[in-house]
Amino acid sequence: MRARPAVRLLRLGRLAYAESLAAQERCVGRQRAAGPGPGAAGWLLLSEPAGPVYTRGLRGGPDPAGEERRLRALGAEFRRAARGGLLTFHGPGQLLAYPVLDLRRLGLSLRAYVGALEAAALGLCRRLGLPAARALPPPYTGVWLRGRKLCAVGVHCGMHITSHGLALNCCTDLTWFDHIVPCGLEGMGVTSLSEELQRHVTVDEITEPFLNAFEEVFQCTLTSHEESVG
Repeated sequence: MRARPAVRLLRLGRLAYAESLAAQERCVGRQRAAGPGPGAAGWLLLSEPAGPVYTRGLRGGPDPAGEERRLRALGAEFRRAARGGLLTFHGPGQLLAYPVLDLRRLGLSLRAYVGALEAAALGLCRRLGLPAARALPPPYTGVWLRGRKLCAVGVHCGMHITSHGLALNCCTDLTWFDHIVPCGLEGMGVTSLSEELQRHVTVDEITEPFLNAFEEVFQCTLTSHEESVG
């Protein structure tokens, strides 16, 4: 039986979005330097944004007139992100899971990889007693419940190495989404685990079940990495 590939787990905790991106880029550089040979198949970075931030992906095109200024006036940051997708929100109470993986080591196409991310989030939902959660057919991505998005997926892949990933609403203040059209999907709402389970669900509470689901879907072994990636 082929040994499961190892993936280094980096728990960043609650920190500024820009800091999580910087950590991600350092891991991308390390993984590219390692190449497809022996060694870990990559990294999984977990974080929770310390403050509100709107991000616009690569498909966003030019910002509508005054959009950045309007959103910053709400008290949020505004950043462009090198990922697929359009405009979305990240903030406290949201789990960001950014796998930096060499898809060659995992034998996955990019499409299969996106499906695996969705399957990991769905595995978490099943563990929490939300079997109605679904991934919808293209052009939709992410995980949905009753027509509302629970988990957004937006990825980048360069030289077979992935970055960015998923954002799952745990106890996120959903009113931040009221100021945008999330992911460019008119008429589609957003939801959170707290709203669906009718109790306060923190990022810390769902981290271990999510990691279990990730290992199950990706058929990998997560190894904790405590030292700095700088």
